Amino acid sequence: MLRQVEKPARYTGGEWQACDKREVFFRLPEKDRIRFAFCFPDLYEIGMSNLALQILYAALNKDEHTWCERFFEPASDMREQLTRENIALSSIESGTPLNAFDIVGMSISYELAYTTVLDMLHLGKIPLRSVDRGEQDPLVVAGGPVACNLEPMAPFFDLIMIGDGEELLSSVTALYRAKKQNHWTKRDFLLTACQLEGIYVPAFYDVTYHPDGTIDTIEPNVPQAPRVIQKSIINDLNRAEMPLTPIVPNLNVVHDRMVMEIFRGCARGCRFCQAGFIYRPMRERSLENLSEAARTLFQQTGCDELGLLSLSTTDYSLLSELLEKLIPCAEKYHVNLSLPSLRLDAFERDMAEQVATTRRAGLTFAPEAGTQRLRDVINKNIVEEDLLQATDVALRNGWERIKLYFMLGLPTETDDDVDGIGSMVNRLITCWRNIPDQLRTRRFFINVSTSIFIPKPFTPFQWAAQISPDVMRERQQRVAAALRPNRRVNYQWHQFESSVLEAVFSRGDRRLADVIEKAWMQGCVLDAWHEHFRWDIWEPLLSEIPGGIHFYTRERSLHEQFPWDHIQIGVHRAFLEHEWQRAMKGKTTPACFEQCSHCGARAFGGGVCFEPPRTSSQKDIWT
Repeated sequence: MLRQVEKPARYTGGEWQACDKREVFFRLPEKDRIRFAFCFPDLYEIGMSNLALQILYAALNKDEHTWCERFFEPASDMREQLTRENIALSSIESGTPLNAFDIVGMSISYELAYTTVLDMLHLGKIPLRSVDRGEQDPLVVAGGPVACNLEPMAPFFDLIMIGDGEELLSSVTALYRAKKQNHWTKRDFLLTACQLEGIYVPAFYDVTYHPDGTIDTIEPNVPQAPRVIQKSIINDLNRAEMPLTPIVPNLNVVHDRMVMEIFRGCARGCRFCQAGFIYRPMRERSLENLSEAARTLFQQTGCDELGLLSLSTTDYSLLSELLEKLIPCAEKYHVNLSLPSLRLDAFERDMAEQVATTRRAGLTFAPEAGTQRLRDVINKNIVEEDLLQATDVALRNGWERIKLYFMLGLPTETDDDVDGIGSMVNRLITCWRNIPDQLRTRRFFINVSTSIFIPKPFTPFQWAAQISPDVMRERQQRVAAALRPNRRVNYQWHQFESSVLEAVFSRGDRRLADVIEKAWMQGCVLDAWHEHFRWDIWEPLLSEIPGGIHFYTRERSLHEQFPWDHIQIGVHRAFLEHEWQRAMKGKTTPACFEQCSHCGARAFGGGVCFEPPRTSSQKDIWT
């Protein structure tokens, strides 16, 4: 069968540092063994570029009682082969069918993976809905960034893990081992599991609706289920798993490099950014932890690039010291250091000179908006001079490529804001031309990318509307027309149809589950891929919903109950509302390390949280 598909290495396994426990694992009594299927609902090349996969794979396989194996969505040619031959989707490590595992864990990074989740369950011969699965079927669980509102997929999962997964997953597998040893039913297991911090069992909650379709109540239907589910969090990131012997793929993947998470969370507060709020408080790894980890990674992988990963790498408090430690070792092993997520106002000459000692990759900056007015609305807290200065520093230190990210359709956006993108790019070209000839690269190139704003839960913009498809299209064309005359600029934009679907799902509720299942039955899968996306299927299905697409993309009332209001992610809803109102007035809010805004993250303890203890008068500031 492998001879009939492209890239058979997607399915063969045997990669360097993959975990094969067969020789020792099956010596344990069956009741003491947990087989965990780590499922990434996308192709191998995407999943193997995902840091969460490497982290959780390493964490689970450290436990002698657990063997974690990987599953990915097969490409269309392999999918056809499996269907034709009636062969179940099987693991990369041992070729075991998906339905033979104890726990099936779906790691979901984006909403457009929903139909692919169903496809993997189907290919693995597992009933799609939790209510249809019996005692002999695997427990199907989910986690990942979208777990903070998985209501559109709630009927398909037995439980959902919210927050940091490393320690939470270990608790779940240990509890499942107790289930096997004590012969609990699945319901007995779930009644116990739902009492763990970060565990949400959708079946234990009932949702009622107002006549206009908005949510009335979300109430637990068993006494064991908490009224509010609080996320799980690792306060000390130094004790979190760092994959020091990551799997090295046998074929090129999207991000073919080593990755090291230097901190988790963000202190900036960009109002559109979900990750910046759901991962609060900011937690750093120590300098010693990172430098030792880097040396091990250099020796263990053979990769020629190390990415220092975070939401805002230049906010790491000891970044200069870290680079001083890493650069000599990187040069010794001929490794390039990559700094993604750079802040424009923090990329300075010393940093550029440090990084420039290794091979120079392109630099990526995210101004997000074309005018200062709109950057203030979104709380970006940078000015155009920051971009011009960062570009000047980069070009004088040998960089030739700069990538700029912008977002279209942000709240309050006008034509002037859209036109500001072209004006900003033109000023960067002028900046390049003003550099002395002996320092100026002749191959300077700017890649400009625009995405469509999508309102996300647990952000100040969770109340905002998404602009209509017609307006989306017009604004994309407006930017293209402004940039087209310049041969040093390449412009890429995101298709608006998939952005509409993502917006529907991101603030969706359980009533969308039927739509998702129908779309999958009609052939929708791998919706994040342009060549697989089927708007001709999605649009009529979404139009059948009462209120249609507009019901989910509209601006929300400040008093409307959200589908995710029974989840406590850390920031107070009242704080987010306050930030929404400040945005509408064009007022900015300082970063956490400049001034505390009392968002609520301090309640979790630990981390780099600058929130001082509250006085009695401040105690209920957002409640």
